[in-house]
Amino acid sequence: MPRFLAHGKKMDDLPPLTRIQTRNRSAIMSGGLDAFSTAGFKGATLDQIADAAGLSKPNLLYYFPSKEAIYAALLEELLKTWLDPLRTLDPNGNPIEEILAYAHRKLAMSRDFPRESRLFANEILAGAPQIHAVLAGPLRTLVDEKAQIMRGWMDAGLIRKSDPHHLIFSIWALTQHYADFDVQVRAVLGDVDPFSGADTFVDHLYRTLLQPPDQDHL
Repeated sequence: MPRFLAHGKKMDDLPPLTRIQTRNRSAIMSGGLDAFSTAGFKGATLDQIADAAGLSKPNLLYYFPSKEAIYAALLEELLKTWLDPLRTLDPNGNPIEEILAYAHRKLAMSRDFPRESRLFANEILAGAPQIHAVLAGPLRTLVDEKAQIMRGWMDAGLIRKSDPHHLIFSIWALTQHYADFDVQVRAVLGDVDPFSGADTFVDHLYRTLLQPPDQDHL
């Protein structure tokens, strides 16, 4: 996803941004993240983003020529880090601890980056028009690679056998729920921090699920 300014030049072809330009661009990205994660792509407007960024609409358009450009830039930055938790799963590590560490990293992302999680969810619910190629390409390749590692651990009797793809899907569904359905979770729990017990529950759930059958009695 190449990044463009209003005059048509790619951002990567331009000199480094000044301190003020960096601050304004960061404000626009944060305002866009607020707008898109709340209202979705169709519901968000440039006026909303400009207001959230504390900039005039013409000033915003100096940095990004359209709403689409802001959205594309946000997704580009998101995808740089969204796949990292799975990439770091070590085939030479302890299988149960590696999978648990992955689940905890995903849960931490829901805690620390809830707006980014909802932006990603909204994009998926819309049919992934901007990132479908990434989902069907790099993401699928990465998931297949890690699923093969998990399958090898299962065949070696190091973890209980299951479908590794669905194991990964279940981790996504469980951990991202805390960000994507934050309002529902907090409404049910009241004043309790949902993440204070989530780490313990996730650890217990997947440790129990992954324990090899011959170790159930231990």
